[in-house]
Amino acid sequence: MSIRDRNVRVSIDTAYGRIVAEIFIDRAPITAGNFLRYADEGYYAEAAFYRAARPDNDARSPGIQVLQGGMDPTCRGAPLPPIAHEPTTMTGLRHVDGTLSAVRWEPGSATSEFFVVLGDTPVLDFGGERNPDKHGFAAFGRVVHGMQIVRRIHATPTGSHPTIDFMKNQALLPPVAMRIARLQKDT
Repeated sequence: MSIRDRNVRVSIDTAYGRIVAEIFIDRAPITAGNFLRYADEGYYAEAAFYRAARPDNDARSPGIQVLQGGMDPTCRGAPLPPIAHEPTTMTGLRHVDGTLSAVRWEPGSATSEFFVVLGDTPVLDFGGERNPDKHGFAAFGRVVHGMQIVRRIHATPTGSHPTIDFMKNQALLPPVAMRIARLQKDT
């Protein structure tokens, strides 16, 4: 069995349809393993997509287009400890259309939250301008089926979250529930 054979596919089922993503255990073992642990241990049973950053609501520069989800919109109450940061310089992955990546405040703070990139977004790679520390985000997977579902959810109405400042005008109204599970190898 080659290292690449260890990669797995997951389904992200929503009311809008199914999204299938390949999780790159071979290239981002820490971040991919963390995501799969959350999925396998049932933490994503009550997960949701809850944030859509796009040109009409992202006041930060440079702007990005992402659909963010997970189990905790505050990104502060994760049940498992944070993981080491795997920058794109280490993994060779890039933030291109459909990439799954870990949400983090600073390097080494990623836990349960993730986002899907819409469009090629090199400002999220190591050295990119999105964060002042320029360490980028840890890419760990890519949508292989269902980007049209991602785009439909991303385009739904947004507004401000009552308690989370960084989601000003970016909170999905309402959030879109999802269930994440591994797929069999031949799916």
